[in-house]
Amino acid sequence: MDNNLNLKYEKEYWFISAIINKSYIDCEEKATEIENIIQNKIKDLTDSDLSKIGWNEDWVKETKEMGKNLSINCSWKMIIESFPYTDENLGTKYDALGYFEIEAEYYPDDKAKKSSIKPVLIQQIPIVIKKELEEYRKTIKNKFLNLDLESPIYIFVICNDMTQKVKWTEENIHNYKKVLGRWTEIYSGQWPDYSDELYESRIKGNLSNRISELHFIRRNSGLVYMEPENYEMFFASYMKEYVINPTAQIRAIIFSLMAINESLDILFIMQNFMDPDVLEDKMESLRLLRGVLQTQMSIFYNELDYNRRQHYTKVLTHLIYVFHLNRLQERINDKFDVIQDAMDVVYQRLDEENQSKVQRGMKVLNALFSLGIIIDLVMAIEATFSAVLGGSISMAYLLGITSIGLLAILIGIGIYLFKAQIDTKRNKIRETVDSVLFDKRMENIILIKRKYPPCAGQYAFPGGFIDPKESPRDAVKREVKEETGLDIVIEKKIGVYDEPGRDPRGRIISNAFLCIIDSEISEIKCSDESASVELIPLEKLKDIDLAFDHEDILNDALKMSD
Repeated sequence: MDNNLNLKYEKEYWFISAIINKSYIDCEEKATEIENIIQNKIKDLTDSDLSKIGWNEDWVKETKEMGKNLSINCSWKMIIESFPYTDENLGTKYDALGYFEIEAEYYPDDKAKKSSIKPVLIQQIPIVIKKELEEYRKTIKNKFLNLDLESPIYIFVICNDMTQKVKWTEENIHNYKKVLGRWTEIYSGQWPDYSDELYESRIKGNLSNRISELHFIRRNSGLVYMEPENYEMFFASYMKEYVINPTAQIRAIIFSLMAINESLDILFIMQNFMDPDVLEDKMESLRLLRGVLQTQMSIFYNELDYNRRQHYTKVLTHLIYVFHLNRLQERINDKFDVIQDAMDVVYQRLDEENQSKVQRGMKVLNALFSLGIIIDLVMAIEATFSAVLGGSISMAYLLGITSIGLLAILIGIGIYLFKAQIDTKRNKIRETVDSVLFDKRMENIILIKRKYPPCAGQYAFPGGFIDPKESPRDAVKREVKEETGLDIVIEKKIGVYDEPGRDPRGRIISNAFLCIIDSEISEIKCSDESASVELIPLEKLKDIDLAFDHEDILNDALKMSD
């Protein structure tokens, strides 16, 4: 029975969720760029691009031919225009959430060729395109374009005919499970000897209420089958608006929730190295974002409560389930609670420290009052003036000395209280060192790739926090040795970098030094705290997005080394 039936491909939609900064990103321009990237790549696919199916020469040949005959149109779809999200790893700020929709159609002018497309080949080109977009995303000009490429590009396949007519009863869905199973899970293997249990799992969850249609939505792909007449009449007006678009929208919301989830993980890791006030501000921003998303999601939940269309509510219920929306929200809420509990402990400790300092000061003041020192000082000053006016110079001199002594005590107490206040503020400021480390020919520079947040995955100069009672020069030598295994000669100090906001952890000041390697290059080794240590030619630095404000430090260092 299976051998006589196949669905006929019509077209597909690809979705890529994205968080952007509208001040730096022209969405329509990016849509055009993405469209051009796809077109330039697919017209000349190589065997290397299709290595996953390299064992089947016919499939490779067919996929290359499909690429040469693919029509695409990419457009930007906005979901939330005001979405103030900050990547807590990179410190990059964004302000909008949406997705890129790519309408794709193989062989638009050849119906026979189109009808013969194998479902196993549909995933191949999106896999290739995903790799291209990963490189595209890394460029400096796309710093404010956060594409969801951790997930596969979502593929929604549309079929509008079959090789024979079938009424899609539950019984027939099971009868043709091997045919349907190849279309319902696009990102999957297509081996002929899969078990019946696997095919049974692939045909679960048909959302259509009609026996003339099939609607399957999975986490990374979907399938809509409609008979030709239904397709012409209802695809654009109903299916696109109430099945396909909500899938892309909820998937983008999931992407944004995952971004919040990652930010919470990073804040939890960094909380011991971060100013509590800064952490509180960041948590408040994330709570605001959560509220923005909950407002957006309430649109879907309201539809479930008030919409009387059974099919649409069935689709929404399934989307919430298949993308684990409720579970993800619960996990995020739990993380907010955990971090808040940790912050409460920190605030309690700081309050106790501040109260202790205040109490010490108050005890001294109370002691002074109890001893009558302030009253004695006032009386001594009055007596001094009286003695001067009365002509008793020796008495005036003695009383003056007493007044000065009492005043010195009060000034000392004031200095103590003022210093305690300064120390409290100073505890919120931390100092670091950074080394702009050249080789002896001044042609290459040492960079580390950061392993942990903030700025995990970005290149930075070797450096770190200054230990108590350690000088900045000693600190930079120690940090470079620990992170790279190299000895250095400090040429000169580049400067002090204290711009507010330069480090997402709070008020952190950097002392930057221009240094020269004083070891053999072969001695370079990477510490456990870094992902890698690399010697990079100066001319390649223009293509590297450095962490923190290290680009400013580099520019200042290059001016000094000219």
